[in-house]
Amino acid sequence: MNRLPVIFISHGAPTFALEPGQLGPELTGLGTTLDEARAVLVVSPHWQTATVEVLGSAAPGTLHDFGGFDPELYTLSYPAAGEPVLAAAAAALLSAAGFAVRTEPARGLDHGAWVPMRHLRPRADLPVFQVSMPRRLDAPGAVALGRALAPLRERGVVIVGSGSLTHNLGELQAPHAPAVAYAREFADWVAARALAGDLESLVHYRRHAPHAERAHPTEEHFLPLLVAAAAATATMPAEPVALLPGGILYGVLSMDSFVWGRSAAAA
Repeated sequence: MNRLPVIFISHGAPTFALEPGQLGPELTGLGTTLDEARAVLVVSPHWQTATVEVLGSAAPGTLHDFGGFDPELYTLSYPAAGEPVLAAAAAALLSAAGFAVRTEPARGLDHGAWVPMRHLRPRADLPVFQVSMPRRLDAPGAVALGRALAPLRERGVVIVGSGSLTHNLGELQAPHAPAVAYAREFADWVAARALAGDLESLVHYRRHAPHAERAHPTEEHFLPLLVAAAAATATMPAEPVALLPGGILYGVLSMDSFVWGRSAAAA
């Protein structure tokens, strides 16, 4: 069965669009294994809605949904096409799984989508669409969302959860400050569980992981990891998983990412 990969990407700050660091080349190399994909579906914490929404635009724009950064960032665009047919298929799967769903016809790609996609597919040559995160989404709900979307992998869709392995913006330091111990300890714990296929521990990370509430004062940037891990483990047998090392920026912002499926061997 030709099942497309699942990826979790730590998208970091918007400046990742201009500063690829360690993770950018990892994503670009991974992107070369995706030529047969029909589309990329991104779940990002920068699109939160009352219920689930699916981006149905055939030509989504580029949202500069941030402020106070290098003016060059606001000149960047990511002119990927949309995929209304597959967006409709995603909406149908989510509805069948019990989610209240509507299609959003006009919204553009937020920076949680287009910033990492600039590295994954620099030529913007694969269609991209998004599925929103409900504002009240929790860890079990993120798993349900990922499992509902998993069948799209067999229709040529690469599923991407775009978030951040750690996300305490109140503790950000200089861009290349040394890694703070708690951020590395939390990232290492998550990596060990992800590589072991231990979704149960990841779901209950706030109970078991070291420094969980410090690493994620709020959960929205961790939940895309659970969406991705659930989409990757919805079928048996278990698929290979690989770490995409990204290092730690700003002292506390882990850029480590993961890929599941046949592309994991290349990673």
